[in-house]
Amino acid sequence: MPRDRHSQDEPRAEAPGGVPVIRPLVREDELMQCVQLQRDTWGDDFRELVAPAVLMVVQKVGGLTLGAFNPRGELVGFLFGITGIRDGRPAHWSHMLAVRDEWRNRGVGRRLKAAQRAHLRKMGVETAYWSFDPLVARNAHLNLHCLGATVIEYVRDMYGDNPMSRTDAVIGSDRFVVAWNLAGGSVTPAAKEDRTGSVITLTAESAVSLPDTSPLLVEIPFDIQAVKRRDPLRAIEWRGLTRAVFEHYLARGYHVTDFHRGAPGHRGRYVLVAQRGLA
Repeated sequence: MPRDRHSQDEPRAEAPGGVPVIRPLVREDELMQCVQLQRDTWGDDFRELVAPAVLMVVQKVGGLTLGAFNPRGELVGFLFGITGIRDGRPAHWSHMLAVRDEWRNRGVGRRLKAAQRAHLRKMGVETAYWSFDPLVARNAHLNLHCLGATVIEYVRDMYGDNPMSRTDAVIGSDRFVVAWNLAGGSVTPAAKEDRTGSVITLTAESAVSLPDTSPLLVEIPFDIQAVKRRDPLRAIEWRGLTRAVFEHYLARGYHVTDFHRGAPGHRGRYVLVAQRGLA
């Protein structure tokens, strides 16, 4: 099943033992394994697959193609990003991160991000950027709670009317864009924010109020992919709710400060805080 390009889903099988080794992809066979992992993660019809030549040459100009290898030398995860200039300073766009099913929730994503941070800091890059779907709780947990990235923008249909994956075709490709401070960012769980505050959620009647209070807790499903399969119209309603909420509050100076994933069967919650009193 296709997933967002920074993908950290639940495992489907018992993971093998051993700690993966993180290093750049160099050999042709390693680059081909990365191409296959893209297909395995996002589907055979994935239309934005990164070719082996690009995975290789980007590393010659400050980009990264990092792999996580199991004890047998097989690729079980990878990270791909491009380095450039933003506002006159070196910056990095972290374009893809994927981990094989049986290795998910074993810290492979965090290890890849830690290696990315170390490589970029050696090059003098201070900030990395990437995007993720605000409705994907697993990615919100990794990006905001574990890595401490900061939401800087909400983008409607970031990948247009013809999104790269079949799952985006159901509810569109809205994305959060986040910035990761490489000097101050961490790869360990962040301090927990206050979990009290007004709760904004999707009701049975699809109604929602937007109170002028702070902090706010914005709920999303524990597993939006399951909602898409079970009830696509409900998934569309979730997109409409979260789009309206995040655009409303971010425009009024609120900040997304944390995400609490919750247990299976329960909803995750974003924490939004007004920057200066009530907006």
